[in-house]
Amino acid sequence: MPMRCEIVSQDRIVFEDEAEMVVIPGAAGEMGILPHHAALLSTLKYGIIRVKLRDRELYFTVAGGIAEVQPDKVTILADAAENVEEINIQRAEEARVRAEQALKDRGSRSGDEYLAIEAALRRSNLRIDAARRYRPGR
Repeated sequence: MPMRCEIVSQDRIVFEDEAEMVVIPGAAGEMGILPHHAALLSTLKYGIIRVKLRDRELYFTVAGGIAEVQPDKVTILADAAENVEEINIQRAEEARVRAEQALKDRGSRSGDEYLAIEAALRRSNLRIDAARRYRPGR
């Protein structure tokens, strides 16, 4: 019997369906979740969420957040999440270039600004790598 899987970002529902298995990038490492899994709560690191459906597998990037696992449901509340098939590689590469340039031109940026730029660079790299690795027809 499959379990319900919901991936929600700050601005939209990214995925909502029945899944056979969900693999998440937990803070303590990658975790495979099957139906009837013990309840748990985990923070998420930047990485790939793999959702195994009956006939195919879907991939999503996630840039932090939390995952709540119940025996019949996995709920992921992501800081940012995106289906790999929806990634615009050109936009991601442009964002990476902007972030790299901003890091070079550090100037009088505060610590928080610097951390935000580093996070943007990490997310751009994740999106580019995920699209190249997991997009159908790669």
